[in-house]
Amino acid sequence: MGRVTSRTLWKAKIEGKLASATGGWEMDGRRVPFRGVVLGIDPSLRGTGLAVIEFLPGRAHLLLHSRTVKIPPAASMAHCLGEIYRSVKETLDRHLVEHVALEQTIYVQNFQTAQILGAARGAAIAAAAVAGKEVFEYPPLRVKQAVVGVGRASKEQMARTVMGMLGHGRTLALDEADAAGVAICHALTHRPQVPNDKKNSPRRTAGGEV
Repeated sequence: MGRVTSRTLWKAKIEGKLASATGGWEMDGRRVPFRGVVLGIDPSLRGTGLAVIEFLPGRAHLLLHSRTVKIPPAASMAHCLGEIYRSVKETLDRHLVEHVALEQTIYVQNFQTAQILGAARGAAIAAAAVAGKEVFEYPPLRVKQAVVGVGRASKEQMARTVMGMLGHGRTLALDEADAAGVAICHALTHRPQVPNDKKNSPRRTAGGEV
């Protein structure tokens, strides 16, 4: 029997082969696997990563689209935010996305850096909200644990693992791999809302409760 790792356990969970041990939503003793299309976003003022992935139980994850929104250093902050908003909107217009997922803001000591990251995230969230999509946020450690199995994994480790899970052979830019990782984390950990079971659901910031 092969070695059981966090990654193989998560794979089994999303394929519905592993019953939830934490009270997750189950049907006939099995956790209902996620089905649908997710837009993952790795926000950055001049290099936002986008990844659209389709998840179907029992099948490999399918990368439908990915890109990095690259903006020249000379462009103003207002221009950058407009491009992020426009790119997210165009992506949502072209794909039948059910959910949008992105990382929560991480702690940074530099106030200006935090302000810029917050603005970039805000532009992406606003585009999703206007499109009527639910937005789910996940802590960076949770994303890495769900995808790689290690909360302190590097961007390179995340990229290698994501590309292995997608299995399409194409090399993803680091920002796109991070975006794909958030989408995969959502598919692995999200469960539908059911009555009297809202307290354990991930934080939602658009089109739903906070």
